[in-house]
Amino acid sequence: MRVNKSKSIKYFIAVGSIVLMLGSCGSTRHLKEGEFLYTGGTIEIDSDSLSKSQKKEMAEGLADLLRPIPNGKILGMRPKLGLYNMAGDPDKSSKFRNWMRKKLGEPPVLFEEVDLDYNSAILSNRLENVGFFNVEVESDTLEVTDKKKGARYKVTPGIQYKINEVTFLNDSTPLQQLIYDAKRWSKLREGKPYNLDQIKDERVRFDNYVKNKGYYYFSPNNLLIQVDSSVGNHKVDLFVKVKDDTPKPALKSYTIDKIYVFADYEISDSEYLSKLDSAYQHKDLTIVDPTGKFKPTIYDRAIYLEKGETYNRNDHNLSLNRLVNLGVFKFVKNSFEISDSINNKLDAYYFLTPDNPKAIRLELLGKTNSASYNGAELNLNWSNKNFFRGAELFSVSTYGGADFQSSSKNNGYNVYKAGIEASLTWPKLIAPIDFNPSTGFVPKTRATVGYEFLQRSKLYSLNSFKASWGYLWKQSSTIEHQFNVLETNYVSPNNVTDLYREYAAGNPSLERILDKQLIFGPTYTFTYTNTMKQYKKNTFYYRGSLDFSGNITGLLMGADVDSDKEKTILGVPFSQYVKTEHDFRHYLKLGKNSQFVSRIHAGVGVAYGNSKNMPYTKQFYVGGSNSIRAFRARTLGPGSFDPHTIDSKFIPDQSGDMIIEMNFEYRKKLFSILHGALFVDAGNIWNLNDVSDRPGGKIGSDFYKEFAIGAGAGLRFDITFLVVRFDFAFPLRIPYNQSGERWVIDDIRFGDKQWRKDNLMFNFAIGYPF
Repeated sequence: MRVNKSKSIKYFIAVGSIVLMLGSCGSTRHLKEGEFLYTGGTIEIDSDSLSKSQKKEMAEGLADLLRPIPNGKILGMRPKLGLYNMAGDPDKSSKFRNWMRKKLGEPPVLFEEVDLDYNSAILSNRLENVGFFNVEVESDTLEVTDKKKGARYKVTPGIQYKINEVTFLNDSTPLQQLIYDAKRWSKLREGKPYNLDQIKDERVRFDNYVKNKGYYYFSPNNLLIQVDSSVGNHKVDLFVKVKDDTPKPALKSYTIDKIYVFADYEISDSEYLSKLDSAYQHKDLTIVDPTGKFKPTIYDRAIYLEKGETYNRNDHNLSLNRLVNLGVFKFVKNSFEISDSINNKLDAYYFLTPDNPKAIRLELLGKTNSASYNGAELNLNWSNKNFFRGAELFSVSTYGGADFQSSSKNNGYNVYKAGIEASLTWPKLIAPIDFNPSTGFVPKTRATVGYEFLQRSKLYSLNSFKASWGYLWKQSSTIEHQFNVLETNYVSPNNVTDLYREYAAGNPSLERILDKQLIFGPTYTFTYTNTMKQYKKNTFYYRGSLDFSGNITGLLMGADVDSDKEKTILGVPFSQYVKTEHDFRHYLKLGKNSQFVSRIHAGVGVAYGNSKNMPYTKQFYVGGSNSIRAFRARTLGPGSFDPHTIDSKFIPDQSGDMIIEMNFEYRKKLFSILHGALFVDAGNIWNLNDVSDRPGGKIGSDFYKEFAIGAGAGLRFDITFLVVRFDFAFPLRIPYNQSGERWVIDDIRFGDKQWRKDNLMFNFAIGYPF
C-alpha cells in the first residue's frame, strides 16, 4: 500500500493552516475592550555610514533591549498564551487548571505596558556607549490588527566616534609608574571605536595586573579614564591615571607575613581566634585543627601563597580553587589583614568548613530501549571523602539489574547482571616524577578494582574482572587528561548452553564470545570542552582516546614475530591491538531557547600479533537511544550485512572494528520544562577483514554507500538535575537492502500499523544523546 504524496502534503497543509488560524484567533479573544496584544518592536536603522550587514547587526542587538518581551511564538502560534487562556480563571479547588495557568501558561503581554519614551532612551544610551554620541530615536505605534499592536523605532545613529590618542600619566609614584609601564598591553588603541564597556573592562584588567604585583587593596574604581570628545572630527582622547582620592592602603604593595588555616571552622563561630592556642606549625602554615581531621600535607599542594612573597592575586585565587576542588570542605573562605603597616605586610586567614565525609546513595532505575529491552537496575554506593585523613576518596559501588526482552524473537532471552567496584582516589599524582600543574584543579591518582557477572538466559554467562591504575589532571577549565598506566580486563565465559553452541558453530562472530579474553595495557583520553561558556554562540566538545593492549608484552614474548603460535599468560591468550576513538560535537546557539547540535563519532581498532580479531568487548556498535535511533541497539551492520539472514532464535549483537557516525539535532524549548527536538542520524560499523558469517561487512572504497540514515522527533523534560528523553525515529536509508533500494523514503506510511511496528523506533533515555 502506498500513500499519494500530493494528497498527504495537502492534508498536512490544511491541518497546519487550521491549527495556525485557531492559535491566531485564540490569542486575542479573551482581551477586554480597548486592550491590545503586544506583538513586539521593530527597529529601523537610518544611516549612510553603515553597511547593510552592520545595520542588521545593530538592529538585532538593539531589539534585545526592548521591553516588555512579547509572548513567545512557535510557528506563528503562542502556545503558552494559549494554555493560559485555555485554563481560564479557575478557582483554588481546580489544582490542574491552576497549575496549567501558572506553570505552563503565560498571561498576555499588553501594548499598554509599553513605554515608548523609556525604550527610546535605552536605545540611545546603548548606542552612545559604543561611540554614537549624536543619536536620534523616533518611536510610534504599529497597528497590526484591530486586537494587536506593535511598536516601531527609527534610529539615526550618526557617525561613530573613534579613539584619537591614549595618554597614561607618568609620575614618580610606584603605582602610577607600574600602570604606565604596562600600557603596552592595553587594548585601548588609536583608531578603535569608542566603547564604554571596553573601557570598564580595561580598568578591571589593570586592577588584576597591579593586584598580581602586591596591591591587594586596589580596585577598578581607583583608576580614572577620562574621555575628551572635544577633539573634533568624530574622535576622542583618553587620559588614564590613578584617582587623586585613592585610599593610602590601595597605593601600597604588600607581602605575605603569617598564614593561618582554620581547618574545622564553623560559620557561626565568632570565637575562632581563641583556638589559636591549640594551633601547630607546618612549614609556613599555622594550622588550627583540634580534632586532627586532616593531615597537614593536603595544604602543601593547595595553598600557593608563601610567607615573605609579594601578594599575588593569581596565587590567591589558585589556592581557593584548589581547596574547593579537594572535595572535603563544604565552605572555603579567605581574608587578609594588615599585620605591619610600616613594612606593608599581610596576614592570610583560611576558614575551612569540613563537609560530612561519608555518604551513601541508593538508586533505582527503570529503562527501556529500541532493542525491545525493558528492565530495572539497583545501584548502591558508599563513599568516604577523607579516607586516610588526606582528602582521599574511597568508594564502593554494588549494582544489580535485569533486562527483559519483549519482542517475539527475543522473548525469554533476558539479561541479568550484578557487580561490585571499589576505587581509591588520592589528591596528588603518585608517580616517580613530581608533577603539579599550576591550575585550580588538583591532579589525582586513581586505583580501581571490580567484578561483574552477566548472564544471558538460555545462552551463556560471563565473568569479568577489571583493575586499573591511572592519573587524572586538568590543564585548564577546558582541557582534561586521563592516563591509565595499566588497565586490565579478564573475561571468562561460563555456563554456555547447547543452544548457543549450536548457533555459534561455524559463525566466527558468535564463537568469539566464547573465548577467554585478557586485555591489559595503557589508555589515554584527552577531553576539550568550552560548552560551559554560556555567552558563546559556537561551543565545542572533543574527546579523543588511545587504547593499547599487550604491546610491550607481545614484543618481549615474540608474538609480533611468531604470529602463527598464540602466546598465553597463565594459560589465557592475551589480546594485542591498537584502538583510537574520537567524538567531536559542535553546539550552535540559534537563539535564547534553541540550538543546533552536530556530532561526528569515529573510531578504529586494529588487532595484530597475538590477536587475529579485536576483543568482543572492545569492538564498536551502533543503533539505540544514543546512536542511530532509527535502528535497534546493536543490530545494525557491519557494512551491508543483513541481520535478518541469521537463522537464529535470538538476535545477536552486531559489532565491528571501525565506526563512523554522524548526528544532527535541532533543539528548542517549547515551554516550561518541555523541550522538543528534530534529528537526523547516519553511520555504520565495518570490519577491517572478511568475516565468513558477516558477508558485506568488510569496509571498502564505497563504504559511504553503506551508511544507514534515520530521522525522527523527540520530547525532553528538563527538570534541571535530570533530563527525561523520549525519541521516535524511523529509517530513511537501510544499508542491507539491495543496491538501488536502500532509500526507503517513498515507503514511509505513518498511517500503516504494520509499517509503524516494523520501522517506528521508540527510545526512552535519561539525559541528552550528545
